Amino acid sequence: MDTFHESVGLSNQGNPKGVHLRTGTVGLGVDIEEVGRFKKLIRNKRFLDKVYTRQEVVYCNSKKNRVQHFAVRFAAKEAVWKALSEAIRRSTSAIRHRDIGVKNAESGKPEVTLPKSLARWAKKVTISLSHTRSYAVAVALVRN
Repeated sequence: MDTFHESVGLSNQGNPKGVHLRTGTVGLGVDIEEVGRFKKLIRNKRFLDKVYTRQEVVYCNSKKNRVQHFAVRFAAKEAVWKALSEAIRRSTSAIRHRDIGVKNAESGKPEVTLPKSLARWAKKVTISLSHTRSYAVAVALVRN
């Protein structure tokens, strides 16, 4: 391991599926979406019902740049799914996009909601969202 990674406590030694921190194993998921793709998709009620929670639809539709908000929430769902892939694989029930919810805390910070089969992981997931007119990106970090 190099000095840089050692100085911050990062190591993937013996853990090829993730990064090991001195505090535990971490799951990491990243997703980027082209915002333009969602202009047409969000006109389809079936798509909205399949992918987003009711609260997400209301929130996104209340925004001036609603397409960007839909795109970044989709990216968040993908990033969370990637970060939790091992937990999801072990879960007894199938997980759909709509099962992974994104809401804002009072502070404005995005938070994740999960179905009962994965509820214990919700407080361990931290997400960061960002978007421009063209792209939406999300990162999800799972602390053990």
